[in-house]
Amino acid sequence: MPDDVRVNDRLTIPAVELSWRFSRSSGPGGQGVNTTDSRVELSWDLAGSEMLPAALRERAAERLGGRLVNGVLTVTASEHRSQLRNREAAAARLAGLVAGAIAPPARARRATKPSRGAVERRIADKKRRSQVKRGRRGDHD
Repeated sequence: MPDDVRVNDRLTIPAVELSWRFSRSSGPGGQGVNTTDSRVELSWDLAGSEMLPAALRERAAERLGGRLVNGVLTVTASEHRSQLRNREAAAARLAGLVAGAIAPPARARRATKPSRGAVERRIADKKRRSQVKRGRRGDHD
């Protein structure tokens, strides 16, 4: 079975908390697509996981709320022909989702106003453009 899923430098989801399911894929595979179980579903019980601190678990549950079913995050992969590559893709997708969900919130943007030079350049460009368009017009008397 696959190993632990590494989310970032400090966080790794242990293999015992992961649940793998395999089924037939509708993706690429030629004739073998009807006989091999290459589609992969990887599930992780976020709500029941003990490896995340409570604050990170709450943040992740809030951000992944639409993807969670009873506190379980499920990721599927079926874009490759082999089950092994789909396992790797599902693990990478799960790691990316969890990493994004536990990331600290972005700093709030501080409102600024454009500099005087930027305003003057914008007005000058508008005047120049208007002159170009005015020059294209013919005098229709």
